[in-house]
Formats: sequence, structure tokens, C-alpha cells
Amino acid sequence: MHKPEEKYCPKCNELFICNAGDIDNCQCSTISLNDDVRHFLAKTNFDCLCNNCLKKISATVEATKGLSFPTEKEMFVEGVHYYLENGNWVFTELYHLLRGYCCKSGCRHCVYGFKKN
Repeated sequence: MHKPEEKYCPKCNELFICNAGDIDNCQCSTISLNDDVRHFLAKTNFDCLCNNCLKKISATVEATKGLSFPTEKEMFVEGVHYYLENGNWVFTELYHLLRGYCCKSGCRHCVYGFKKN
């Protein structure tokens, strides 16, 4: 049987206790995640996440319902899908979430937890 272990959340870097060996008694079992959130998490590169990040991810996924991915330049909204930095477009977490997959380019605001080594 696995013992609870201290882990750092890969999203926010906060220390938390993970009990993946006894999932019914793990901190994450207190968070109710719907199928959309579970589907999103299955596509990420995250290991265990702290409860705060699970709650934030759940709220973010819920907030995207009814929104569509911008497919034409006119559909992009500055401050929502991107912001400008030194004349370059920097895509937001919302943009990446609406896209629906990770491009594995190491984007600054990747919601999928991918980091280039």
C-alpha cells in the first residue's frame, strides 16, 4: 500500500499531501469533477494537482461552455484570446483551452501542463 506523500502542485507549485495509493482518502476525492473536466484533465501532462488548481480548472472549463475557438482573425478578442507583448501576440489560457489540444511548443500559457526541457 502506498503512503501519502508530499507533492508540489505542477500548476501552482503549492505543497500538498497526495494519497494516490488510497484514492478514496486523497484530497482530490473531495472535489466533484464533471465529465468535461475529466476529459480535459485526461489530455494534460499534469501529475496530481492540488485542490485549489482542480477547482480553478473546473471553473475555467465550465466558463468555456458555449464559447467557440476563433478561426478567423476578426474573431480574436484582445485581452480574451491574446494580448500584445513587444508587438507579438501571446495566446491566453482560454485560447489554448478552446483550441482543444496541446501543440507541444512550450507555450507560455499552456493549460495542458506541457513544458519543453
